[in-house]
Amino acid sequence: MDKTSHSLYQTLAEQLESDITNGILKPGTKLPPQRELADFLDINLSTVSKAFKLCVLKGLLSATVGNGTFVSYDALTSGRLQPEHTGQNIIDMGATVPEASGNEILMSLLREMITESKATCLFNYYPQGENGWQKDIAVSLMLRCGHHTKQDQILFANGGQNALTAVLAALFKRGEKIVVDEHTYPGIKTAAAMLGIQLVPVPQDDEGMDTQALEFICKSEKIAGIYVIPACHNPTTVTMSQKRRKRVAWVAEQYDCLLIEDGTYQLMAGGMTAISEYAADRSIYIASLSKAIAPGLRMAYLSVPLQHKNAVSDALYSLNVAVVPMMSELSARIIASGQFETIIENHKKQTAKRNAIVDQWLPKKICRGASGDIFRWLLLPEKYTGAAFERLVLSHGVQVNSADKFAVGKTLPAHAVRLSICAPRDLEQLEQGVKILAQLIR
Repeated sequence: MDKTSHSLYQTLAEQLESDITNGILKPGTKLPPQRELADFLDINLSTVSKAFKLCVLKGLLSATVGNGTFVSYDALTSGRLQPEHTGQNIIDMGATVPEASGNEILMSLLREMITESKATCLFNYYPQGENGWQKDIAVSLMLRCGHHTKQDQILFANGGQNALTAVLAALFKRGEKIVVDEHTYPGIKTAAAMLGIQLVPVPQDDEGMDTQALEFICKSEKIAGIYVIPACHNPTTVTMSQKRRKRVAWVAEQYDCLLIEDGTYQLMAGGMTAISEYAADRSIYIASLSKAIAPGLRMAYLSVPLQHKNAVSDALYSLNVAVVPMMSELSARIIASGQFETIIENHKKQTAKRNAIVDQWLPKKICRGASGDIFRWLLLPEKYTGAAFERLVLSHGVQVNSADKFAVGKTLPAHAVRLSICAPRDLEQLEQGVKILAQLIR
């Protein structure tokens, strides 16, 4: 290690990053105690501590009080889940998109919009708070998601990822900790790594985030936030029971944590009360449309407590100035006209048909998910890691996403892959892909 270059802790951090990137330090490797490493390198303990902390903030290392410091299992995993391999011979079961039956309704409404006399306004932009009727529409959508809110709490964002990044940037400081499920949406992993926020994994059971483990972590560590996907959890498909939702809210209240509720899949699930209802003053609810209507409809609504609204609004402005007016107007009209309900119902029917095909070839005991879920969680035989199975099925022409891409910190990735069942272009192609998966498992 070169001790003559820039700050020594940065040099050590760069060396650690290089060793991890080049495979010298493997995922799951436990590093020596900081004092022992400092003595071995003949440097100050504080130098090692700062280097380790920098690597933790980058998502390369995972540190737990009493257990030591490990190379994160997801240190080298890309957070981008767009298909990495495209072509006529590849069946895409990687991208989480709704099936396409609603596109014609969207096209018809869009044609009406651009022929109106004020259509040129769609190419302007307006700041947050200007369009009241669209915010009323957002309030009604939130109600359908099981969350009561008010117009003055609503903000707009260019999609759920944009909303989530703005919340993290606005309300959490570098080095603060947010609890997440041990396998979670990769978007929060990339945003947290970019902003230097630590994600702390919590185990999950059949009802969702394990609240006993959650409370233990909140007692043991200073936790600033809790991020949850209560309906059709990405990637495990678990939907929280109402009792579990109340308990998560109780823990957030008890330990003064900000709750971020990701309602991306609640529109397809329906029928449940949001966690945010039980901790309204400390909850941010995000409802997005790209997974329920169409992937290109990059529109999300945030319900934010008033004490945090200005900070989140400023962060959204810094990220993208404003939402795209054409997108916000189209989204509002599709909801206000009632055609939104038609699209959702059609999606449910067509998605159920796709799930029925999956169930024919992959039994539910190993392929988790409900009839309305647009992806499934396939548990693999122990001989396969998720990453190995992903490579294997790709060689047979099918793209899936391994558990490695969803695992957080020192979490050992499950022997599993996520299957996006609405990405194949039709039922025939879906069945072709599922057959390949079933044959390879057998």
